[in-house]
Amino acid sequence: MKLIIAIVNKEDASGLMQTLSKNGYMSTRLATTGGFLRKGNVTLLIGTEEEKVDPCLELIRGCCSRQTQLITPTAGSTAEQVFAAAPIPVTVGGATVFVMDIDRFIKM
Repeated sequence: MKLIIAIVNKEDASGLMQTLSKNGYMSTRLATTGGFLRKGNVTLLIGTEEEKVDPCLELIRGCCSRQTQLITPTAGSTAEQVFAAAPIPVTVGGATVFVMDIDRFIKM
């Protein structure tokens, strides 16, 4: 058994969960917050057999798109820092995925 932990943009989460369900994958949704941009995202826990990991990863890849957004850095306390803070392009979205071996999977 494998545990897939997929951290995705909250805008992509509902569509991804529907796609996973239609393809026979069960998932648990956890609301989480990213550490870099402090934006809301969703962490999905997906338990599956080893041979179904790659097809699941393709579903995740197809549902979670990456975009570039302009983010304004947090302004400092001085007037010079406020005017110096120009927007910078940051890639957001997509998915961060971990695949882990599971010794035991029990559904009660």
